[in-house]
Amino acid sequence: MGTLKDRLNDDLRAAMKGRDELTTSTLRMALSAVRNAEVSGDAARELSDDEVLTVLTKEAKKRREAATAFEDAGRAEQAARENAEGGILDRYLPVQLSDEEIVELVAEALRAGGFSGKGQMGPAMKAAQAAVAGRAEGGRVAAEVRKQLG
Repeated sequence: MGTLKDRLNDDLRAAMKGRDELTTSTLRMALSAVRNAEVSGDAARELSDDEVLTVLTKEAKKRREAATAFEDAGRAEQAARENAEGGILDRYLPVQLSDEEIVELVAEALRAGGFSGKGQMGPAMKAAQAAVAGRAEGGRVAAEVRKQLG
């Protein structure tokens, strides 16, 4: 199997051949975001699979936030499209952890690092994010760390 970027390109070609407009536009947007990330910074370079996953995670989060904003504004059709785009991007992301799994991983990370008290939120978050490894949104992890730190 090739890289995640290769998989995105292959799936884009398949969607174009199948005339799937939603998937085509979503994957074009995702690949554009990946290319933008590749050329940003000091030197243009190829992103690793982990970095591509980070870009895709950000794009999926943007879709969820946009869908919520459209729903709040009473624009159901646009919200449905944003949710559909998010669903397409979710195919490439790792399966999200359940709340129970987050509770366990955060507790384990806090125990291992010896963190206690809200004053250690920064280092505790770093340890918890490493334990979760991109399988849960930062907001969910931060809420659990805050809850467990007191």
